[in-house]
Amino acid sequence: MAAAGNVEFIRARSDKREYRRLLLPNALECLLISDADTDKAAACMEVGVGSFSDPEGLEGLAHFLEHMLFYASEKYPGEQDYTKYISEHGGSSNAFTSSETTNFYFDVNADNFEEALDRFAQFFIKPLMSQDAVLREIKAVDSEHKKNLLSDGWRMHQLQKHLASKDHPYHKFSTGSWETLETKPKERGLDIRLELLKFYENYSANLMHLVVYVKESLDCIQSLVESLFSHVKNTDQRSFKCPSQPLSAEHLQLLVKAIPIIEGDYLKISWPVTPNIQFYKEGPCRYLSHLIGHEGEGSIFHIIKELGWAMDLVAGAGSDSNEYSFFSVGMRLTDAGHDHMEDIIGLVFKYIHLLKEDGIHEWIFDELASINETEFHYQDKVHPISYVTSTVSSMRLFPPEEWLVGESLPSKYAPNRINMILDELSPERVRILCESKKFEGSTNCAEPWYNTSYSIENVTPYMIKVCTPPLPAHAPAISSSNYYFSSYASMWQQWIQKAPTEKLYLPKPNIFVPKDLSLKEVPDKVTFPTILRKTPLSRLWYKPDMLFFTPKVYIIIDFHCPLSSHSPEAAVSTSLFVDLLVDYLNAYAYDAQIAGLFYSIYLTSTGFQVCVGGYNDKMRVLLHAIMKQIVNFVVKPNRFSALKETSVKDYQNFNFSQPYSQASYYLSLILEEKKWPLVEKLQALSKLESDSLAKFVPHLLSKTYLECYIQGNIEPGEAESIVQEIEDTIFNTPNSVFKPMSPSQYLVKRVIMLEKEIKCCYQIEGLNQKNENSSVVQYIQVHQDDALSNIKLELFSLISSQPAFNQLRTVEQLGYITYLSLRYVLSRETHTFCLHCSFIILTYFDPSDPIVESGHSRLSFNPQ
Repeated sequence: MAAAGNVEFIRARSDKREYRRLLLPNALECLLISDADTDKAAACMEVGVGSFSDPEGLEGLAHFLEHMLFYASEKYPGEQDYTKYISEHGGSSNAFTSSETTNFYFDVNADNFEEALDRFAQFFIKPLMSQDAVLREIKAVDSEHKKNLLSDGWRMHQLQKHLASKDHPYHKFSTGSWETLETKPKERGLDIRLELLKFYENYSANLMHLVVYVKESLDCIQSLVESLFSHVKNTDQRSFKCPSQPLSAEHLQLLVKAIPIIEGDYLKISWPVTPNIQFYKEGPCRYLSHLIGHEGEGSIFHIIKELGWAMDLVAGAGSDSNEYSFFSVGMRLTDAGHDHMEDIIGLVFKYIHLLKEDGIHEWIFDELASINETEFHYQDKVHPISYVTSTVSSMRLFPPEEWLVGESLPSKYAPNRINMILDELSPERVRILCESKKFEGSTNCAEPWYNTSYSIENVTPYMIKVCTPPLPAHAPAISSSNYYFSSYASMWQQWIQKAPTEKLYLPKPNIFVPKDLSLKEVPDKVTFPTILRKTPLSRLWYKPDMLFFTPKVYIIIDFHCPLSSHSPEAAVSTSLFVDLLVDYLNAYAYDAQIAGLFYSIYLTSTGFQVCVGGYNDKMRVLLHAIMKQIVNFVVKPNRFSALKETSVKDYQNFNFSQPYSQASYYLSLILEEKKWPLVEKLQALSKLESDSLAKFVPHLLSKTYLECYIQGNIEPGEAESIVQEIEDTIFNTPNSVFKPMSPSQYLVKRVIMLEKEIKCCYQIEGLNQKNENSSVVQYIQVHQDDALSNIKLELFSLISSQPAFNQLRTVEQLGYITYLSLRYVLSRETHTFCLHCSFIILTYFDPSDPIVESGHSRLSFNPQ
């Protein structure tokens, strides 16, 4: 008999959904969610078996099993029946394997959920896992691994794992490959399918958690879940118990120098720490990551940014296990920053020293708690598939009443816990990873799975911190952590002594924390955005929030500047102008982002766009600061040099992007007007100087028109007032460089029209000679903008995407990334919709040979 628990869930005030905990007789624990307003239903199953459970010598078996469960089941023996049904009924599906769990999830049209859930349940009841499918899916896993071989994210993560205790599962390679799942098992006389079936026995109901999100009532969905999932076997398996920290003393006090694939220098300083999950109500790591990762004045990042040493900084704790965690400070360095790496490390430890000496501040904890509480209670409603995927992990970690909140609301001020983590951020426990191509020729080791070149140097605490001689006989007994910075310490060592002398200090109280969270009353119901205001300088589109009822507003200011992209020089100058704007605003606007006010400034095909979103209480303060920064823009030579250097490297790094990204780029280059080749933009950027940019910006802004969109918790009069203030700020001030432009000067984005019956082929060698993967894109131009034709094309894409994926990836085994999608080219005059069929061949091929032949289409390279 299933047990339905009456749980009083901690939930957001804005959350109108209904929840119920359900424990099935087989010990499978479920969370049922009813949402009368949803048009999509979703489900997610988390199984407490992950890559840490891989048998010795069968690396990637858990990941391989995840792939295999999608094929067929005893009840639904048709291959790909599950994914076909999901795709044909407006849904999507996926899965991922982590260290201790494997997650399967899908969404589908609400009316088709029952049949979809029945197919999903068979994953855990009676999957077939046929011999024929086994070999094909090993190839898919191998293709996935090969895709990652030249990805620095994968390479550096595996290097960190490689430099860990060999008897800890963290040390393992987890993706799997042809070597680990086919070649080596055969050499040992193992039948991989039998090993797979044996491993599947770990999938026991008592290790599973299920979240179901539906439109129907809780009683209705409970009946369905009981009927389907009570058949999952409970073999009473033990949950995997991970050993504690994977790093012993020999893996600490190290400086690891590694050679990346892409251009750019990166520094990561890490410490093994007590997992935050063990003290989630106190949130010690959250407190410290807020301060160490702060970007306002007085912070680590602000100092090294102003010195031209770093472009970003991220700090915080992370882990894929409850038993261990790492607190890391990571940053992207400039060339100058690479030369001052030791100074930067010294500065980080100086800031940790400051936190110890200055003590823990309750007002900082309370401010963060207030921000977190507001964020939780006014969180945006996400798609059902995202909600079930994020919620299911809480079921394994927290008591039922906290499933919806997890660790997002630290509420207990516990300075002792924060000091405990601070003590763990010591030179004795540090490990430093630096990535740079400048290390080429000086490394002497290679990580075995990705062949990443690296070398190791010892970093003694003496190199970083205060040296601490033995305590005098008369000294009082104190803890080692207090003695670390006690008056008996004799001297600073070289790295801290060399650190910048600029003053470090804690952030001030955040002026952007919202106080007024009231909802505005809008007399007229507005279904669609309407034009509220129009002048020769701007046009305002407005729509009040009639659906979500949260104290938030979203503002988009589209700067139409026809001089932004008329040449490669103009394109890179506009790009650098936007980058500098964001850079200048960072220290001021960082507090706004912490408090739930987000902004972005980015390039568009017709100029640039300013977007601001979040709580409406302090929105105008931030927006005014952004506009003033645009109006008063000047080029600071030191920041220009740092951002130009980074931009040059980013352009160069396109050579190392995946082949399918390169193929899509060439397609855009061929089809779209004023799409400048990267090589020309790189040449223009290399010649660009700060004084040239200073002259260009007034020229850029001399013809400007503002397209504005304001939506959310805001009255029409206030929306008009905002746009009027923007006009006054940028157009109506003395010596303003902004000038209006006539409608005939608007840029029109156009696409090349392909003539009928003419087949065009463009072939080019991949830009990275070391990447053996290849890509083919077949582009079919369909029609110009027409509502009925657009709907038909959307429907065609929906129907054909799954069969195309199945044919190209599953049947023909052409590669891991295969997809069919629509390609929209939108402009004021012509809306061309295109069928974009792309797939990746993850082996090198001769461009003169036909490489794909399917029942639906023939895609080949024509040497002519």
